[in-house]
Amino acid sequence: MYRFSNTVIGFLNLFTLLASIPIIGGGLWMARSSTTCETFLQTPLLVVGFVVLIISLAGFIGACFNVAWALWVYLVVMLLLIATLMGLTVFGFVVTSQGGGVDVPSRVYKEYHLEDYSPWLKNRIKYPNYWTKIRSCILGSKTCAKLVAWTPLDYLERDMSPIQSGCCKPPTLCNYNVATTVSQDPDCYRWNNAPNLLCYECDSCKAGVLEDIKRDWHKLSVLNIVMLVVLIGIYSIGCCAFRNTQRAETDHPYGQNRMSKVRPRWDYYWWRWWHHRKEQLY
Repeated sequence: MYRFSNTVIGFLNLFTLLASIPIIGGGLWMARSSTTCETFLQTPLLVVGFVVLIISLAGFIGACFNVAWALWVYLVVMLLLIATLMGLTVFGFVVTSQGGGVDVPSRVYKEYHLEDYSPWLKNRIKYPNYWTKIRSCILGSKTCAKLVAWTPLDYLERDMSPIQSGCCKPPTLCNYNVATTVSQDPDCYRWNNAPNLLCYECDSCKAGVLEDIKRDWHKLSVLNIVMLVVLIGIYSIGCCAFRNTQRAETDHPYGQNRMSKVRPRWDYYWWRWWHHRKEQLY
């Protein structure tokens, strides 16, 4: 039982150590790739990969070789990682609590409006450099090219992804057939039939991207909760391994009596002297 927690934490960290290698490799591969979409994930992948590598290495060395300082570093970083994941999970649920699609009459697909989403997401998507990268990503993915062969009946009966609904067509209520003096959605005037323009500068396109981010963020938050449960379990085992390592460094096996000499209380000698005086007097 004394070595059980050390063995378990050693095997767990060996597994996570090996798992961090493909994570780092994937991040480096994305950094060399010319596809704009993949650059959004390269930094988080590299950071997560290197953090997992360092934590796992420290935990493995500390548990298997009884290195107390390595286990101490492991537990501190693990605690920070747990706190960071908790904060990220709460933040993710807060910023993605707003938004969602709006039903379109006589259509299967939904349309999305930028003003329905949280201020943090709206400010993020409006950064010119950030939107330029996302726009290039959508163009490179050929998402809108899939709708070129659609017939008018397809637009009535088939569903669209949020990006297709917002970026590949004008809003459904736009009227281009007759001259009208009625004010229309600003996105109606941003629409262009050119394949490299379409509605990529529309607010509806930005809203479609935010809806995709919202869905992915919800999935990530669920994964974070699972990871938190696993990390808290590993952290608890790591605390036991750290205690075992400290006990091993003191050279006192578990259960051995460490009290080789017990010093009497301060009043013991006074009591003996007083008892001796009484015997002399009586």
